[in-house]
Amino acid sequence: MDAITQVLQAIEQGDPHAAGRLLPLVYDELRKLAAERMAQERPGQTLQATALVHEAYLRLVDVKQAQHFSGRGHFFAAAAEAMRRILIDNARRKQADKRGGGLRRVDLGRAEAAAAPPEDLLALDDVLERLTRHDAAAAQLVKLHYFAGLSVEEAGEMLGLSRTSAYRLWTFVRAWLRCQLSADGAAPGR
Repeated sequence: MDAITQVLQAIEQGDPHAAGRLLPLVYDELRKLAAERMAQERPGQTLQATALVHEAYLRLVDVKQAQHFSGRGHFFAAAAEAMRRILIDNARRKQADKRGGGLRRVDLGRAEAAAAPPEDLLALDDVLERLTRHDAAAAQLVKLHYFAGLSVEEAGEMLGLSRTSAYRLWTFVRAWLRCQLSADGAAPGR
């Protein structure tokens, strides 16, 4: 059992000092994930990687909404989800009608390859919510790969999938998302 899993278990058992021991163990890895994600954002972003890490960490260890993590992989999957939620919330604030909002659909392939503007993140979030209802594991793979910056193999490993299964699921997800985007009137490449 690694140190992170031990501290997570101590937190779950109610150790009041365990949360303080967790941050030094996970900070570098969370900072790397946040930096990779922020590098994909447009220049001039007001949210910095450090702030993203801190906000995600606070959401993960919030005493009022205690979460239970089964281990290192579960913790980092939750961290990726928290970072995704923070970026989505930030994008929604930026796109609010009072700030000149206006959504448009985006092709997932283009969203992967380029910096994602707020409206693209919102469109992707909408499609991911539908995917979660259809196949939660597939949605989690997308979140870990796209938002946490993990490779398909790393994301699959965190989900307990073999390399082959992870790539098979990734192929399905890409096709499903393209189909959804086309059904919503956003033809790929638009």
